Amino acid sequence: MRLCDILTIDRILVDADGGRIPNKDAALKTLAELLSPAVGVPQPEVEDLLLERERLQSTGIGDGVAIPHTALDHAEQQAAALILCPRGVDFEAIDGKRVNIVFGVVGPKRATGEHLRTLARISRLLRDDATRARLVSATSREEVYGLIAAHDASEK
Repeated sequence: MRLCDILTIDRILVDADGGRIPNKDAALKTLAELLSPAVGVPQPEVEDLLLERERLQSTGIGDGVAIPHTALDHAEQQAAALILCPRGVDFEAIDGKRVNIVFGVVGPKRATGEHLRTLARISRLLRDDATRARLVSATSREEVYGLIAAHDASEK
């Protein structure tokens, strides 16, 4: 499975001026808004589950990256959304740095293996400094999607 199989252009947000995503709560709310229609679950339920996961431990993994994720009993399939915040957001990341890339994933509880493989694929995409820099400097969601599609193609 490729990231482009679960991420669509309309679920990518580039918040260039920081006006839409001022903080972690806004990022999680926006992820829920983007992901809710894709998994057929009401937005408040998705948001509550993402917030609950964050209360366990921040999904800010360092190097400007957060990967909020959760599993839903009645989701039909996995879906991803991506928010880019060039100005950075305090996400309580493990390295204490602000987050510029928020890559959210939700999927069915019954597909734990697939969910873990997706998180690993996102981690591989974002472990490269140059890739992170290209994503954060992108000016449109089409450009972001193109970068991810190119990465997918290189991973075969």
